[in-house]
Amino acid sequence: MNTSVPPARRRKKTLAAFAAATAFALSACAGTGDLASYDLPAKAARYTFEAETNGVTTQWEYVSDRPAKGDAPKSNPCMGDVVGDNRAACRPEPLIFLRYDLGLDLDNTAKAGGTHRITVVAYYQERLTAPPEVTSLRTEVTYDGGRTWQRATTKAVGPNTFSVTLEHPKRTQAAHGVGLRVSASDTKGDTVRQILPTAYRLR
Repeated sequence: MNTSVPPARRRKKTLAAFAAATAFALSACAGTGDLASYDLPAKAARYTFEAETNGVTTQWEYVSDRPAKGDAPKSNPCMGDVVGDNRAACRPEPLIFLRYDLGLDLDNTAKAGGTHRITVVAYYQERLTAPPEVTSLRTEVTYDGGRTWQRATTKAVGPNTFSVTLEHPKRTQAAHGVGLRVSASDTKGDTVRQILPTAYRLR
């Protein structure tokens, strides 16, 4: 979780996808440090990658092309290249990550019974040299613990950046807090679907 520097009376709180700091690579070498490496068939194919942490679930679908020498940028080489035992080409995978500016107050809550806006930024790991563009983002919200979901108004406000408008109910009608279900896709057909069961609470 990353929190921006608060102004005098209000701060913006940022939730990063739990896997944001992890680099996913197609490689024949073992993972080291924050680099997770996976062996995949040496051919283009579509894959599904799922992960869960602290109740937040994320599912990626992406196309992995056959890697070639030089796919990994020199600034972030394959670990096998670094330690000298690399036996295969590797490169980062085009996973879409999501960062949330929830516009919360100092107590990590938002006001009930009114319009509230959040910002969602889609991005890729820095090791990806030519990332696609995220062209669509869909946001759904739940106030009853996931029993029912409502689609929220979402619009693009910049490259890979989207503004989401929520209509908060009264606090008594959101005992479980505010849950979010966000789906995004890019120009290459890669997708991500992330569920935050309780993104924040109302006051």
